Amino acid sequence: MTKILRIGWVSALVLAILVGLATATSAQTVKVKGFIKARNGATMILQTADNPHLVVLLTDRTEVGQVQGVLKARRKQMSMAALIPGLEVEVEGAYDNQQQLVAKLVKFKGNDLERAQSIEAGMHETKMQVQQNQEELAKQKEALRQQEEKIAANKAAIDAAVARFGQLDDYYIFDEVVVYFGNGKTKVEPQYTPQLVALAEKAKTIDGYLIEVKGFASSSGSVALNQKLSEDRAASVTNILLQQGHVPLTRMLAPGAMGESHQVSNAATKEGEAENRRVVVRVLQNKGIANIAEK
Repeated sequence: MTKILRIGWVSALVLAILVGLATATSAQTVKVKGFIKARNGATMILQTADNPHLVVLLTDRTEVGQVQGVLKARRKQMSMAALIPGLEVEVEGAYDNQQQLVAKLVKFKGNDLERAQSIEAGMHETKMQVQQNQEELAKQKEALRQQEEKIAANKAAIDAAVARFGQLDDYYIFDEVVVYFGNGKTKVEPQYTPQLVALAEKAKTIDGYLIEVKGFASSSGSVALNQKLSEDRAASVTNILLQQGHVPLTRMLAPGAMGESHQVSNAATKEGEAENRRVVVRVLQNKGIANIAEK
């Protein structure tokens, strides 16, 4: 009987050691590099050399840093809002039971962030232009075939455009608010605060929403000054969304400072300059998440 008990005790000890080794292996820290494909709040989809769809989880303890210096030895602490699609990052963390990488540290180079912001800023407009060109070619082809069918096709195109209002790239745009600023001003006028708070409240009713903030400036003055003005204007609007709209940081995309780019009106007139001094705030939802929600 003593021998049997001894054998059972040894077996249990070996089993405990094996379980401990398995747990230690599963919790081992790993490092991966890749591009952010999509963001949904606290979840990132990363494309790496080994995995085109790696799920990365962000937590309150996740550190985000921008590598700086000639030797890349310094790291500046950043907000999670800087983690935007198109950004190349290095993630350190451990896999959980669902093989999702729980991030302990996410770091990136400063020039990579600027590049990702530029790509994101131009992507929406470029794809919309391509879509409009394709639709126009289709309409012209239809017109050559029969005039009556052209009229019907135009009506169908208008109805389709209304149905997918704000659809850009991989996101739907549900609503937007445009905030205008005085010449050289960065403070948000009081009349815009209720609009921004209302937009934040509407966003919270949408599954998997993100809020995009882009600041712009007129072409009057130096390029460097206008770049700084657009950055400060975007920051002022973002602060209202965070502090008064109570939007979580994980739902905010990095504020975009667009400077003099994308002028919407004639800069040679006083009215045109006023329209260009603006911040555009948009509520976005990933199309994939929207399709899942509909089901």
